[in-house]
Amino acid sequence: MVRTSIPQDKVLSKSKISKAINYALNHQQGLCEYLNDGYLPMTNSLDERTIRPFTVGRKNWLFSTSVKGAESSATAYSIIETAKANNLDPYKYLSYIFKYLPCEDITNKDILNSFMPWNDKIQKECK
Repeated sequence: MVRTSIPQDKVLSKSKISKAINYALNHQQGLCEYLNDGYLPMTNSLDERTIRPFTVGRKNWLFSTSVKGAESSATAYSIIETAKANNLDPYKYLSYIFKYLPCEDITNKDILNSFMPWNDKIQKECK
């Protein structure tokens, strides 16, 4: 990969612009990878928006009264975000699993897989 000429000697080595230039030069291949693959986005905005609820939740979990409470919150966030990622209505999905899953043997992997958001039946029921 060809490096462009940047006047690094014209900026102070400890300045923020120098750090930015060095970061860009050291990560040039990764930063330009989207040019080689048209399916890669130029930004990670979608990823940032997807994990935002976890970031907000993480701040709220500081005030959880127990580790189990924080773990339960994280589990709920994970289920809801996975439903969203599979184009389901989270309310419908949660209603469905709360209605039918307690009656099932969740140690059976086939039964548990039938409740996953990507399952065809779930996709039909919870859109």
